[in-house]
Amino acid sequence: MTPLVRNRGTITVALAAIASLLIGLGLVAGTERADASKRTVDCGETSTGGLGLSTGKCFVFKKARLVNGKAIPPASAPPRVKAVIEAANRIRNKPYRYGGGHGSFEDTGYDCSGSVSYALRGGRFLSSPLPSSGFYGWGKSGVGKWITIYTNPGHMYMVVAGLRFDTSMTPGDGPGWSTSMRSTSGTFMARSPVGY
Repeated sequence: MTPLVRNRGTITVALAAIASLLIGLGLVAGTERADASKRTVDCGETSTGGLGLSTGKCFVFKKARLVNGKAIPPASAPPRVKAVIEAANRIRNKPYRYGGGHGSFEDTGYDCSGSVSYALRGGRFLSSPLPSSGFYGWGKSGVGKWITIYTNPGHMYMVVAGLRFDTSMTPGDGPGWSTSMRSTSGTFMARSPVGY
């Protein structure tokens, strides 16, 4: 019986070149060789067009940009992710107010969970505001492809397309965006919307 593939080395090199091209075009997720500053996701949940490109952590390839305090979603982001970013942008200059955003999504100021609730409602991920502890059972456990919320009994924030939306450690005195991440080791529980 004659083998169909005579030179596996050539095919391996060709597949690697195709994979590199697809990653460069932003059509598939990068692998662990990608920039380590990017947010990791479970490789089993990323689209590779059927090519097995990695056996470890994968990274969101396109990140949102921050321009004058406003988040600009990547063109490749799903519509619901873009809607979360747009909603968060609407309240990014509102003042911090404890309990803000809990009686109603529309408020004069927002606390941490009120601001995250408002933004997630924009993407139709929530129908009513939740306190930080209310997010313990929300979505699925772990880091998402596009959106991850980090919560503990005293504070919460979210990362959307590589930018952090938070009421602390950001410019101003209320909700805002930042390119810098905070430490989450042992203090925050990560949750994400299923599929995002």
